Amino acid sequence: MKIFSSIKLNKVILIGLLVAVLLASSGCTDNSESSGEVKDAAPAESSEATVSGGLEESAGIAITDGFGREVTVPENTEKVVCSGAGCLRYLIYLQAQDYVVGVDSIEKEKSEFEGRPYALANPQLKNYPLIGEFRGKDDPEKIIAINPQVILKTGTNGQPTATNSADADALQNKTGIPVVMFPYGSLKNEEQKAQMYNSLRIMGKVVDKQERAEEIVNYINATMKDLENRTADIPESERKTVYVGGVSSAGAHGIISTEPAYAPFLWVNAKNVAAGMGTDHADIAKEALVDWDPEYIFIDVGTLQLGNEGAIGELKNDTSLAGLSAVKNKKVYGVIPYNYYSTNYESVLANAYFIGKVLYPDRFKDIDPEAKADEIYTFFLGKPLYSEINGQYGNLGFKAIPI
Repeated sequence: MKIFSSIKLNKVILIGLLVAVLLASSGCTDNSESSGEVKDAAPAESSEATVSGGLEESAGIAITDGFGREVTVPENTEKVVCSGAGCLRYLIYLQAQDYVVGVDSIEKEKSEFEGRPYALANPQLKNYPLIGEFRGKDDPEKIIAINPQVILKTGTNGQPTATNSADADALQNKTGIPVVMFPYGSLKNEEQKAQMYNSLRIMGKVVDKQERAEEIVNYINATMKDLENRTADIPESERKTVYVGGVSSAGAHGIISTEPAYAPFLWVNAKNVAAGMGTDHADIAKEALVDWDPEYIFIDVGTLQLGNEGAIGELKNDTSLAGLSAVKNKKVYGVIPYNYYSTNYESVLANAYFIGKVLYPDRFKDIDPEAKADEIYTFFLGKPLYSEINGQYGNLGFKAIPI
């Protein structure tokens, strides 16, 4: 019996040892397999990230910017900075000014003349942190300190797409923040208008203001159509000859500064005597203005920033201009400045109604130019700003200027 018990006990011990060995072996195998799963999971997680401009980002919204760059921006973007001429203006058109967390140097300047209606409508911009100098001269360290979710940036006029793209890539790589870049565009021709509309839509997608972007596009189109329809059937022989002088371009200028493709003239079917000199800003010879001898001269009252009344002073004091028909017939008029840190489109549209009223009063008899201007400013910027803007320039806008 003792022998049997001993044998039985030994079996139990042996079975226990075998179970222990199996459990230990099983534990080693489980640990090894678990470790392998972690290693396999890491690449899987990283594969879910997207790479844009050399940056690794979590999943967000894919954007093709105005220069063909693929950029991924966060969803629900509510913190942005705007770099470059006109960029912040577009953001405010989109009613997204509350998303701004920093501004460039021009927004913090104090000036006797403020030709940017968007800045008049948003005086709080002066109090935001600085992101760098104006005209897109960004300071990456300052931007990093502010920590926006996205940098919106207008391209530099005259530079090729590749150069603008390289600038955007460089800023993105320096800051680690997505940069969405686009051309500013214009309303001078169909190609530039398409650029402008596309840029508004791109920005609208970034800040979730797509509906507002379409409202802006539709409003501009409807306004241009209204202007053109009022004058489209005027015979060629009855269309007035006109000139706009004193046009601002990177600062104030005199009488020879003009726009060959000045949009208000195009929309009301007036004959711009400087047409044919391209679509960009131009300085003409005074002799050319005398030879053209337009029936009407419009003066961009931004010229007053030159001192001595700018272009107005030239018309008063330069004897070579005294014989101009517009001067002799008292057909010199002031229009609101529209070029100030790129184009203020609300001012361009407002000017067009005033010009139409001057040239073809019977076609614009239902229009009060000042009231129309305030309607336009309110749509774009939320406030009626005509009197405030005009007051900075001696209230010479939308009136005949005595010479």
